[in-house]
Amino acid sequence: MLDIAEELYRWAGQGRDFAVATVVAVGGSAPRQPGAALAVDTDGTAIGSVSGGCVEGAVYELCRQALEDGESVLERFGYSDEDAFAVGLTCGGVIDILVTPVRAGGRAREVVAAALDAAVKGEAAALARIVSGPAELVGRALLVRPDGSYEGGLGAHPELDRTVVGEAGAFLDAGRTGTLEIGEQGSRCGAPLTVLVESSVPPPRMIVFGAIDFASALVRIGKFLGYHVTVCDARPVFATAGRFPDADEIVVEWPHRYLERAQVDARTVLCVLTHDAKFDVPLLRLALRLPVAYVGAMGSRRTHLDRNQRLREVGVTELELARLRSPIGLDLGARTPEETALSIASEIVAGRRGGSGVSLTGAHTPIHHDATPVPGRRIGSVA
Repeated sequence: MLDIAEELYRWAGQGRDFAVATVVAVGGSAPRQPGAALAVDTDGTAIGSVSGGCVEGAVYELCRQALEDGESVLERFGYSDEDAFAVGLTCGGVIDILVTPVRAGGRAREVVAAALDAAVKGEAAALARIVSGPAELVGRALLVRPDGSYEGGLGAHPELDRTVVGEAGAFLDAGRTGTLEIGEQGSRCGAPLTVLVESSVPPPRMIVFGAIDFASALVRIGKFLGYHVTVCDARPVFATAGRFPDADEIVVEWPHRYLERAQVDARTVLCVLTHDAKFDVPLLRLALRLPVAYVGAMGSRRTHLDRNQRLREVGVTELELARLRSPIGLDLGARTPEETALSIASEIVAGRRGGSGVSLTGAHTPIHHDATPVPGRRIGSVA
């Protein structure tokens, strides 16, 4: 739902009633991931998408029905071999969709509005909603903040809210959306519940070190992929807004000194394009010890071997060196700055999504890879 937060926030501010259909779980080659949403207001206006077109019509009608009767419902859509023209996914996948009415005076209205407000402002928050379980609980919502405070409540048992707050915090720390299974009493006890947790977090960071022409192309593709992009270089003549108009931030400072104070997390990607040992070695010595998603460094294979030896000499371990993606990028045969940027971005996406980087033609790997599980436990699994 938070993927269409800006428009829904406007609807809520105007006092509109609406229903939201949210992808809860996917199987096979489903086109949209958990959290993708379609919303319909009382005038019949629709925004968003849950399937790229395969089941939008049926989901639209479910939203209209939810607006009429005020009931949340969980529906599954999948491809039927017996009737290829039935409502389903022609790609062969399966999706579970939660349809929730958000009406004035409704139980979830204030919580949903707070979640939309946080998403629009770029604040970190996690929205937890009961997807399956006793009918009177489905659709109930709770909003969790990074400090552990929360708004709303799932209301089934005193321990349930506290347990879900802790679990949702783990999802929020990782910036992920997904489901967890839990007992109605907040442990393995009670009727089983499935809870969807949607994380709203600021954009992940891409920090590009080295204000060169390849960096300019990488900045553009980084913005396209949704990163907050920073360019850092110690040379003020090169690190300018005129050369990097698409960058969110330009920093003129020695790279390693900037990285010492920069805010990074498990989603941050660091791209070292300086291609100069006096910059690379102190920078990579620090970067390879940070809990970031990706560290890549540009250079020829000779440069790579020389740089690795220099890093060993300053105390970088073999385990730390194994984290370094160098030479940076996938083997696309890239030559131009734009092609090289595509190569780097492809490696970042493959690492983020668990892809192999091989051609899909003739391969037996899945098109869409399962997301890496969120750190932490799943309670009372009903699988």
